[in-house]
Amino acid sequence: MDKPNELLPYIVVKGAREALDFYKAAFGAEEQFVLVDPSDGRLGHGEFRLGGTTMMIADEYPDFGALSPDTLGGSPVTFHLYVDDVDAAFAHALSHGATELRPVKDQFFGDRCGTLLDPFGYRWTLGTRQEVVSPVEMQRRWDESMAG
Repeated sequence: MDKPNELLPYIVVKGAREALDFYKAAFGAEEQFVLVDPSDGRLGHGEFRLGGTTMMIADEYPDFGALSPDTLGGSPVTFHLYVDDVDAAFAHALSHGATELRPVKDQFFGDRCGTLLDPFGYRWTLGTRQEVVSPVEMQRRWDESMAG
């Protein structure tokens, strides 16, 4: 564990090794280590760093309730990753097999962002902060955008 009381996302995918390779190629993730199940070669546990956060990853283990978005019919989880250049990062992820869900555009809350689906069933919103907007101003802009 990096720090006491640190929250680490743990994702389960079909094809965890391939997913880890995708995250490295598409988002610049840094693999920390992997443990391979000696009985069948599945990735039993792995860790990687992305955006200053350690994430954990494993293949499915249905007997433990560890199921992927493919098996569950999708995931309610979206990861939000801040990057220096959202347009370039978004295009790069698409070139590695991600699918665009929402195009990159300027948002009322001060970010330029877009949402994509990785090949393993997780949504990612990539964003670049363009402007710091107060919550009061954010609400005003949201109200305005919804009104017309």
